Amino acid sequence: MNKLQLIVPTRHVDNRGFFAEIYTRKKYIEIGIHDEFVQDNHSLSKHAGTLRGLHFQAPPFAQAKLVRCGKGAIFDVVVDIRKGSPNYGNWKGYHLTEKNGHQIYIPIGFAHGFVTLEDNSEIVYKCSNYYNQKKELSIVWNDPDINIKWPLNTQPIIGKKDKHAPLLRELNSPFIYKENS
Repeated sequence: MNKLQLIVPTRHVDNRGFFAEIYTRKKYIEIGIHDEFVQDNHSLSKHAGTLRGLHFQAPPFAQAKLVRCGKGAIFDVVVDIRKGSPNYGNWKGYHLTEKNGHQIYIPIGFAHGFVTLEDNSEIVYKCSNYYNQKKELSIVWNDPDINIKWPLNTQPIIGKKDKHAPLLRELNSPFIYKENS
């Protein structure tokens, strides 16, 4: 049963730094994550306040993601877009940093975005399906119905695609909520 979850890998720390296993399929299956990841992505945002999202891919190219911050710090956001879900349109946010090493597992049926909290922040994530530009969709980052509390003091740096994304109410979501999902 794949559910949205925060994962805190064990870090072995000493005077040299740390070591952490960030993905071991067997261990992830034990905590209920059964996806086979087929693609890894790595994104650098040069400036704090860079906002990317809210993105997702429609079936048959829908993607589950395993997200972490490799350098710097981000505020990572997921929005439930599964029709019929008791949490439809609700969001959750997580601070992912290189220091805390936390990861977020995002199952299919959630839109995803983040804002960088430090310059030169890097996000690294695994995807359970291949990228398909024709199936990539988005929801505008500042949708008033979702009302995400982004930790921003100024206007974010946003790409053209994200600036002009539609509202959630304009979306005919391709995802259906299933009990125990």
